[in-house]
Amino acid sequence: MKVKNIIPRWKGFNLTNMFLFHSARDFEEEDFKWISDWGFDFVRVPLCYRLWIEDDDIYKINERFLEKIDKVVEWGQKYNIHVSLNFHRAPGYCVNNEFIEKFNLWKDKDALDAFCFHWGVFAKRYKGISSKSLSFNLVNEPLHPSPEVMTRDDHNRVIRYTVEYIRKIDSERLIIIDGISYGNVPLPELSDLNVVQSCRGYLPMGLTHYKANWVGGENWPEPKWPGAWHYGEIWDRARLEGHYDEWAKLISMGIGVHCGEAGAYKFTPHKVVLAWLRDLLEILKERDIGFALWNFKGPFGILDSDREDVDYEDWYGHKLDREMLKLLQEY
Repeated sequence: MKVKNIIPRWKGFNLTNMFLFHSARDFEEEDFKWISDWGFDFVRVPLCYRLWIEDDDIYKINERFLEKIDKVVEWGQKYNIHVSLNFHRAPGYCVNNEFIEKFNLWKDKDALDAFCFHWGVFAKRYKGISSKSLSFNLVNEPLHPSPEVMTRDDHNRVIRYTVEYIRKIDSERLIIIDGISYGNVPLPELSDLNVVQSCRGYLPMGLTHYKANWVGGENWPEPKWPGAWHYGEIWDRARLEGHYDEWAKLISMGIGVHCGEAGAYKFTPHKVVLAWLRDLLEILKERDIGFALWNFKGPFGILDSDREDVDYEDWYGHKLDREMLKLLQEY
């Protein structure tokens, strides 16, 4: 008998308005309306903690800024969309290099204390809001384990400590943790924690991040599917299925699994993206795993992606990739 995921198969998008400090912009209610009208029920909201601190004081909170995030939670409830708040930049760790953090979340007690303090602010603020409406996704894409920066034991210690800290404030809050190795490796050793685990839909990287300068993709071979390049290997659907079989094992252990980010950058040929994305979505659906495209508006998304090989539809002044939207709606 097929094992059922313990969480809904949420489907939706990342709203990336505030994942970077220098390009942050307010969230918009129309995004929630359109996402809901198009049949989706999930948004992941990656955030940069530096946006709501003042004077570079990690413990000085700007209350007026947090009201912008309150709006997101309210709009989620209004439009029946589950909101998952994520620290894309957490005290002591971020996958991007917009800032160099002054301490290391995985090694330094000061960083872990600050991390817990900020999640504590959110836990107190949203206590009483149902986990059907709101979850906390602790930290975006912990890196590959290494002795110098983060061992697997370091990661386990930080996650366990933080989960316990949040649950002392709000024992009912749904908590999601990303896999290590940038969301690609599941964590069965944390199966006792009663948290959901989040994977990624970015494999093979040669297809999803073609010409992406932040990963050195400028000179990668032009992708095709099947047969896309991934650091010297060639991937096809069978290889993709094998990858998600590892995540499906968590479901068989009673652990919820969701794909928190997925998609391909704007330079990958559109027909290649759609062929790969159909396989990915079929594989996820077969394993009862939901997904969130990165992003809603932007170079991975269905609106304003700036792809040069798409026949866009005008959508209230935005450029809609209707073909990609229809594909997502199928699954």
